Amino acid sequence: METFFFMIVAAVAILASILVITCKNPINSALSLILTFFCLATFYVMLDAPFMAAIQVIVYAGAIMVLIVFVIMLLNLRTETGRRTKHTVLIGSLVGIFSLIQLVYIFKHSSLTGSKGVLTPELIHKVGNTEIIGKALYTDFLLPFELTSILLLVAIIGAVILTKKKI
Repeated sequence: METFFFMIVAAVAILASILVITCKNPINSALSLILTFFCLATFYVMLDAPFMAAIQVIVYAGAIMVLIVFVIMLLNLRTETGRRTKHTVLIGSLVGIFSLIQLVYIFKHSSLTGSKGVLTPELIHKVGNTEIIGKALYTDFLLPFELTSILLLVAIIGAVILTKKKI
């Protein structure tokens, strides 16, 4: 049953990701990307990672996609959709094929290390994903977390300054 559900979600994810690329309307492309993000969140739930699924829905399918749709509507990209040329499609296809060949090569010629982490599945189920991630984030990775928050604050201030006509 789980395999059947995975196949259905995988088919929807592949179809939605193809629609992201092939849709001529940018809003339809963004909506297809949201569907792809929800499929990815479903995969996280199937992998027993509910915290990652919640973050996927809240951050990517929620906040980031609202921002992308807002920018699409602000820039009025509807007039730019018909300007695809043959050489850009050819270059994009070649880059995609090269990336796929490289990925297949890496997967065929690499092996898993077999090393085990300090967190066992029993400990994760006992303590919980969110608590383990929170402890690691605010103890071991406090400096990168704070630097990221400062970087985001600078980006917000820069976006406000760029959108203002007169200061």
